[in-house]
Amino acid sequence: GDIESPTAEADVAVIGGVIAAVVFVLICLLVVMIRYMYRHKGTYHTNEAKGTEFAESADAALKNDPALQEAVDESKKEYFI
Repeated sequence: GDIESPTAEADVAVIGGVIAAVVFVLICLLVVMIRYMYRHKGTYHTNEAKGTEFAESADAALKNDPALQEAVDESKKEYFI
């Protein structure tokens, strides 16, 4: 027959604990990955002026930006690439 020993029960408990721990770690990794992908979904923010994407040139874009109206000096133009 059926032989039940304390070591067999302990082995089953250890195997069950290891499986439960692995499943718990996998679920935690899945949650972290989903959260990361949700927060970093490919969108990014720039500091470009609003409405300048249709400007003819960089000068026109800078001249039409209300935040830079007093900061733009015609004699000192710098462009950073």
